[in-house]
Amino acid sequence: MKALVRNVYGSPDVLEVAEVDKPEPTEDEVLVRVRAASINPVEYYMLTGPFVVRLTSGIRRPKTNRLGVDFAGTVEAVGANVDQFRPGEDVFGGRNGALAEYVCVGADRAVVPKPPNASFEEAAAVPVAALTALQALRDKGNLQPGQKVLVNGASGGVGTYAVQIAKALGAEVTAVCSTRNVEQARALGADRVVDYTREDFTRSGDRYDVVADIAGGRSWGELKRVLDPHGTLAIVGAQRKDGPLGPLPHVLGLRLSSIPGSRKAAFFISKFNKPDMETLGELLASGKMKSVVERRYELVEAADAFRYLGEGHARGKLVIAL
Repeated sequence: MKALVRNVYGSPDVLEVAEVDKPEPTEDEVLVRVRAASINPVEYYMLTGPFVVRLTSGIRRPKTNRLGVDFAGTVEAVGANVDQFRPGEDVFGGRNGALAEYVCVGADRAVVPKPPNASFEEAAAVPVAALTALQALRDKGNLQPGQKVLVNGASGGVGTYAVQIAKALGAEVTAVCSTRNVEQARALGADRVVDYTREDFTRSGDRYDVVADIAGGRSWGELKRVLDPHGTLAIVGAQRKDGPLGPLPHVLGLRLSSIPGSRKAAFFISKFNKPDMETLGELLASGKMKSVVERRYELVEAADAFRYLGEGHARGKLVIAL
């Protein structure tokens, strides 16, 4: 089968499409013919390999030459112990090495049925980004109906889902984005949209129960001005950094600065689990959440997709068709 591989850390120039062995499902796995996959900033860091990534992924060379997590496709075969899926069923989920024609994934883990109203590309855009938004708002922010939430960075992959998920949780949502994304944020359901090129949201005088900081680039001193005295900052992302520690200094700086006082700053890494994937499937099926896919690529164009992702200006998700 064809798969996107890289044998060294580096720029998107090190990526290539190669023939690799087709996986065989174990007794507890399903084999999925991947129809579409999507990429996220975490994969860009896995590709370029700042030092903080190499600590776990291989110091000199990556331990695995495969990339990708998000996928959507059709079940081709199931293991002997699998009874919740059948061949021919459309699914979506997450699995390392998803930028390939086939992927095997545990039936009880990060794979769920694809809603009929979502295309393969729309479903493939969901897993990492929407899971991050859901867990940031619901779990770290403890967002409750009627509360006020601000999404800083409402135009990217996580941000577009965060606006919609916050609305689905019953919150009043303020979205922060650039001029070209204002109408998109409104269309996704934001109650108020702040164009950061014209207005500094940290000096608005408004207060929020939860701030989802996806864009990064703001200090704790600035962000705490818009937090309710007992509010929570959910640290989701940061501006892309090419240094050895990547975005880690910014994230740690926010976390340490927040320790004194009643306002909290919480950093986390989203984790795949079956119930949350089912929740995302329900949101897609109900129409309360949709994917914003800005650009579509073929597998042979994956390097171009990573280059564009690295520029940091994607509006929504970048999807690769297989």
